[in-house]
Amino acid sequence: MTEWQKRAEDSLKRSLYPVPQEPNELDWKSRLSDDSERLAQHISAFGNRENGGFIYFGIENNGRIDGIGKDQSQETTKRLGNIAREGVEPAVVLDHCILQVEGKPVLVVYVQESLQKPVHVRGHGIHASYVRSAGQTRKMTRHELQQCIARSPAFRYEEEPATEKLTPDQTLRKLDYVSFFDLLDRNLPTGREEILDALSAEKIVLPSGAHFVITNLGAILFAKDIEEFDHLKRKAVRVIVYHGLDRLRTVKEQTGKRGYASGFEGIIKYVNDLLPSNEVIKQALRKQVKMYPELAIRELVANALIHQDFLITGSGPMVEIFSDRIEVSNPGRPIISTMRFIDHPPRSRNEILASFMRRVNICEERGSGIDKVVSQAELFQLPAPAFLTEAEDFLKVVLYAHKPFARMQKEDKVRACYQHCCLRYVSNERMSNQTLRVRFKISDKNYPIASRIISETIKAGQIKPSDPESASKKFTTYVPYWAS
Repeated sequence: MTEWQKRAEDSLKRSLYPVPQEPNELDWKSRLSDDSERLAQHISAFGNRENGGFIYFGIENNGRIDGIGKDQSQETTKRLGNIAREGVEPAVVLDHCILQVEGKPVLVVYVQESLQKPVHVRGHGIHASYVRSAGQTRKMTRHELQQCIARSPAFRYEEEPATEKLTPDQTLRKLDYVSFFDLLDRNLPTGREEILDALSAEKIVLPSGAHFVITNLGAILFAKDIEEFDHLKRKAVRVIVYHGLDRLRTVKEQTGKRGYASGFEGIIKYVNDLLPSNEVIKQALRKQVKMYPELAIRELVANALIHQDFLITGSGPMVEIFSDRIEVSNPGRPIISTMRFIDHPPRSRNEILASFMRRVNICEERGSGIDKVVSQAELFQLPAPAFLTEAEDFLKVVLYAHKPFARMQKEDKVRACYQHCCLRYVSNERMSNQTLRVRFKISDKNYPIASRIISETIKAGQIKPSDPESASKKFTTYVPYWAS
């Protein structure tokens, strides 16, 4: 008797005696169900479970042993084997044996734990992943799904299929492959096979015999219509314009349809066209200048697309435009602290997506996008942007319209002081009273105002003197709280 067979025998005894009950590690069945979908869910649940689990055939729900015939046993193992190969993804390994229980044969099907998780029902995406709980098979919660993925280093959301098998023509009809070659600055091949080979090399599609599947990466980046991919519908970018300072009255709302890469420039142009302008006079000429820097908008939208948590269903990236601010949000808490956005090396939960977006110059290679947002806010004399974690599942970045220094609240000034100090530090420079006065356009004679802001920021624990032993106040410089 093998180790798993001995474990199956022990588990069955514990479940039957003294009181029949089904623990999470096993499931009793009197016979093979006609519901292949439900069987796939059971296999998914046991494949996701540590050490796998057992399905026993020939046992009623009340624990009564009926046994199973030879022909029925063979049919059961054959059908379950097909479901384990074709009905779930990734495929799961099964084994089986016959145990004698109360003098009757019981078929035991051992569903081995999958090395690659989550195991989900094929054709429904990873959200159709199941787990055993209280002796029942149920769909994983989002939190359970994230934990399962964390235990499976081989998992890459971007490489998971977004479609069933498609013919070559069906595959190309769903993708804006022309933009793929344009963004990579490559000539468009003349033949269908060469196009598909190029898309396969970048994991936009994956070959499956004579057919192809479009990956999540391919759909996210190059969908002609993202709504054709059911589990990605809510990941399209929404742009909403409100009247005034709140969300009570919507002026305009638009949801993008194209993939992030092929549609990025269109998204940015659409947002910028909606933004208010200020009229300035330069050398006797009147000129309309956008209230917000385009570079900052580009970086914030790109970050929202790349760093979102795709496992959070029902929501996606959003740009909301108010009369006094722009809010760019995405589902998922940031991987690093919002206080370290300026200095921390780049990290993304969607590295394959991020890598491609960097290659086509949509986002920054060195993770300096937030640095540019903050520096552009300084250049345009805007209040410092705010980085907020909403509840527990969202990141929101607020870019404020111009506000006179006299109307800024204390928290606005402290936030700006800290970000200015961080920018100086990552540029191998130091913040001083004088550099902060330049940031806020404070005159030299009003240096005590800058001193008060510095004191408040020190009190908030966000900056510190670069040389605590220095006795000179006039020439004191400052560094962020985390600087060594």
